[in-house]
Amino acid sequence: MNLFLDTANIDEIKKVHELGLLDGITTNPSIIAKSGRKFTEVIKEICSFVKGPVSAEVLATDAPTMIKEGLELSKIAENVVVKVPLIPEGIKAVKAFSDQGIRTNVTLCFTANQALLAAKAGASFISPFVGRLDDIGYDGLELISEIRDIYDNYGIETQILAASVRHPIHFKEVALRGADCVTLPYSVFEMLFKHPLTDSGLAKFVEDSKKLNW
Repeated sequence: MNLFLDTANIDEIKKVHELGLLDGITTNPSIIAKSGRKFTEVIKEICSFVKGPVSAEVLATDAPTMIKEGLELSKIAENVVVKVPLIPEGIKAVKAFSDQGIRTNVTLCFTANQALLAAKAGASFISPFVGRLDDIGYDGLELISEIRDIYDNYGIETQILAASVRHPIHFKEVALRGADCVTLPYSVFEMLFKHPLTDSGLAKFVEDSKKLNW
């Protein structure tokens, strides 16, 4: 399962990149707005050292303007993936991008039906929102399983990019259910290393090592 970071914070991205674990980045306008920097400037800097897919989201909600914005975003770097909302106008744009060989990440997916429509339009990635479904009493993880089954039934190549992942259990479960990729906030990524037995074992190791002569 490929590991993406859901952030526009350059320092966070570099920390994970230096570990050799980073496969890609997802961003959105809200995340980038918090940086106070120009949207395209941030995407360009990320792409300068992250070589995997970097999702950059269009701002428009009508297909012609989405296509115009997406074409501009795709010119920033070869690894830019145009992020499009899962609405009828967005699906029109996805089909247009697919016909031109431009990769897309279709976001705001909450049903398997939506995921199938996006795939039929030629989406490169589909982003089911696990945590947001949990928030309203639905099983976000079951959605990953449903999409996996449907895509496998028909040999669909669209990659499942599990999003809105809130904690390490989500991370483990989307992997078990066959997500191709997962995108995480940096805070959740840090949690993946944590276990009390690791901490206590390390503390004992450090204490014992002080007694040894190297």
